[in-house]
Amino acid sequence: MDQKKVGLFLKTLRKEKNITQEVLAEALNVSGRTVSRWETGSNMPDISLLAELSEFYQVSIPEIINGERKSENMNEETKATALKMAEYSKNEQKTQKRKIISACLMLFGVFIIISALAIFPNESSWGSIYATVGGAVLTAGVYLAVKSVTVKMTPQILSIVGCAVVLFGIFTVSDYIAVTEFRQVPRFSYEKSYGENEVEHKTLFYTVIQKNPGTAHESVEIVK
Repeated sequence: MDQKKVGLFLKTLRKEKNITQEVLAEALNVSGRTVSRWETGSNMPDISLLAELSEFYQVSIPEIINGERKSENMNEETKATALKMAEYSKNEQKTQKRKIISACLMLFGVFIIISALAIFPNESSWGSIYATVGGAVLTAGVYLAVKSVTVKMTPQILSIVGCAVVLFGIFTVSDYIAVTEFRQVPRFSYEKSYGENEVEHKTLFYTVIQKNPGTAHESVEIVK
């Protein structure tokens, strides 16, 4: 099934009626953005809306699926339409399944991150490891969620980059607050250097010195 062809056909039908996307959206009780996605081929109408579109435009559902008005060779068109309807239904089920999986991944990713930050102390590297794993799971969920609404690669790539940047910012800010407000060592340091009665923790933006670790006189401060 050629989504671009179907989208162009829907756009042509709307222009023949001389109405805007907003007017059609109001008639079908959907958003104008949804209509735009149909007509660009980025998304397809739900099966429940095909009958409404068919009645509104006075065309058959097979014609919408085919992306063109019926031709003389009805037998071949009927067979092809049956196959396309099966493919349409399969794609619809795949999209719904992808949405469910993406939601589960996002929830599981958030759960791992919160658990890692709450259970493991800042001194333990396991906290940062599990938080990073949770971030990867969350990013995968966001990617699938975006992929279920658009076939374009640019939004999918941007969703991955954006999620990674947001998580990096959250981890960085939480580390900085832990150091400055609670006098804890940074969880996401990339290097530790051990000296006499002190440990140096290096992060991307600053270095933290932990003096007299494990004693009553322990102190944590940022040196740069």
